[in-house]
Amino acid sequence: MTSAYSLRRRLLFWLLISTAVLGVVALADTYREAVQTSNIVSDRVLAGSALAIAERVVVAEDGSLQVDIPYVALEMLTSAAQDRVFYRVDGPPGAFITGYQALPVLKKTQGDNAVFADDNFRNEPIRVATLRRSASTGIRSVPFTVTVAETTIARRQLARAILLRSALRLSVMIAGAAVIVWISVTVALRPLYKLRDAIGERSPDDLHPIEQSVPSEVQPLVDTVNGFMVRLEQALDALRNFTGNASHQLRTPLAIIRTQLALSSRATSLQEAQAVALKGDQAVAHAERILAQLLLMAKIDAAAAREALTASAIDLTAIAQEITGELIPTASAAGIDLGFESERPELVRAEPLLIGELLRNLVGNAIAYAGTGAEVTVRISGAPDAVRLEVEDNGPGIAATRLDAVRQRFSRGTDTTTPGAGLGLPIVEEICELFNARLDLGPGDAGRGLKAVVRFEKV
Repeated sequence: MTSAYSLRRRLLFWLLISTAVLGVVALADTYREAVQTSNIVSDRVLAGSALAIAERVVVAEDGSLQVDIPYVALEMLTSAAQDRVFYRVDGPPGAFITGYQALPVLKKTQGDNAVFADDNFRNEPIRVATLRRSASTGIRSVPFTVTVAETTIARRQLARAILLRSALRLSVMIAGAAVIVWISVTVALRPLYKLRDAIGERSPDDLHPIEQSVPSEVQPLVDTVNGFMVRLEQALDALRNFTGNASHQLRTPLAIIRTQLALSSRATSLQEAQAVALKGDQAVAHAERILAQLLLMAKIDAAAAREALTASAIDLTAIAQEITGELIPTASAAGIDLGFESERPELVRAEPLLIGELLRNLVGNAIAYAGTGAEVTVRISGAPDAVRLEVEDNGPGIAATRLDAVRQRFSRGTDTTTPGAGLGLPIVEEICELFNARLDLGPGDAGRGLKAVVRFEKV
């Protein structure tokens, strides 16, 4: 037995997992954007400070460079008390002017624009900005470099604060989504709970289709259950019909058998006992025929209910000739001249075993009711759009007013002295319906007897 699981919990689990994965990706992107934004803002301040210092660099009378550091410009970088600011001014290559001489200077330049890079100074991470300018003496220009740096504590704290606030918002959103999903799934599952209650409240005998309103995703399941219930009801009906018919039809043969057994116990001679045993044997044979026909009828009903027959193209002429040959000894014992006529093979789409049963019932009826000395002919003929299977006899036939009645189960013709259950022609009728064939009953060609014609669609 498979273990049950909660659909609500599964949906919630996969929602949280997928949201958490997307959240991690979103937080990583948020952190990258926060660092980039912090750098852009702080780099502008660094560039402004470097430019302010560069504007205070002048050429002295002796040709050297002098600078008056505007500490106000550096104060812009010290808004965060935990960060420290460093600067350095260099003259022509190799000429250090002022500042922190060990502070790294960026070699690459971008014209008059400052260049920025991350570096380390005194074992601390720093952000460095280097600006290259020239001071004019009126005769020549003296190049110099201004480098400004600050520690990155404030930048990291800003990026971390942005990341934490984003993570908090995302956590609230995930929790809210989980609550919404839990409530939504509960509401969405209400039709299933109603379906469960509707099925649970049914009595075992109620196999009618379920008419409960359900979501479209569940409707195929309900349709499948309804189809199963219909097939189950058909199977139970077939079982009830079989048991009812069997109990009704076998009651008489069984009563005869019991009567003959009782008579045999009172027989005074061997001949009398043998006569009683013969009647009992005939009753057993009659019950056997009835039971065989009831089983065949149940098989046909089951095949029609499940639509599981595998019809294929078969040679009707060959099957009819074989079945006719098998029945010749039976016909001879009854004083019947049984013959077969056909010109060529004829193909139809059907199931060979059921077609054999169809022909046995038609020929068996003719042998049973045509009378001693009659002729019975099995005939196969083809037409442009159909194949005809004919079983014709020249016996007493069936009155025109009874032709429709004998197609019904347990209905017999006017001759009730011949043993039978009234199932032969109904079996033929139901087999015909399985293969889109049609059974016609009427008098023989000479106006005497009975001709049964089964028309099959031609392959």
